[in-house]
Amino acid sequence: MAETLLDIAMMHADTLISRAMQGDQHAQGKLVQLWYKRIYNYAFKFFLDHDLAMEASQKTFISMCKNVGGLQDAARFKSWLYTIAVNYCREEARKKKVSRSLSFEVVWNHEAEESPKWESSSQRYDNPERQLQQAELSDMLHEALLELNAEQREVVIMKEYEGLKFREIAEVLNISENTVKSRMYYGLDGLRKILERKNINKETINYEL
Repeated sequence: MAETLLDIAMMHADTLISRAMQGDQHAQGKLVQLWYKRIYNYAFKFFLDHDLAMEASQKTFISMCKNVGGLQDAARFKSWLYTIAVNYCREEARKKKVSRSLSFEVVWNHEAEESPKWESSSQRYDNPERQLQQAELSDMLHEALLELNAEQREVVIMKEYEGLKFREIAEVLNISENTVKSRMYYGLDGLRKILERKNINKETINYEL
């Protein structure tokens, strides 16, 4: 697959990070452009609310620009940025008292050490009826995510939506990898039980594994 301009920019992100750490505001602005979509997507999955996601994202990048000079290691930028985002999502959640699409295959096969990767609807559904069904199922999963506790929801989103590795999530949340895996397991198990409570399972939706 051909590399996009974003892919190329991300490969050179270390240079931008180093410049940003030295106070280069142009480099800081470029980092915001590179990372905004990913941080917004994380926040949106956490809240399922555009305004709250925007609020948390904006605060994340304001904090990034203000504090990046104190970052000691450019290689830690990714986990450092997600840590800021997680903290602001938690803050907004406390204020409001409220967390690619997650695959049903992941939910019902969560005992695997590495969960199966999701595929987009355009890859798996070639007709409007199937696309509509997938959109409806995605909405159901999003709603189910909101019923999980925040700790489990954070891990599921970072692992399955954002593609972070267990060790990266552990660094972001300042917990052990075993704790991350435990939250992941119980989070996916919780999703399955929530869906089954709503009479949604592989058989009733005729899900094709």
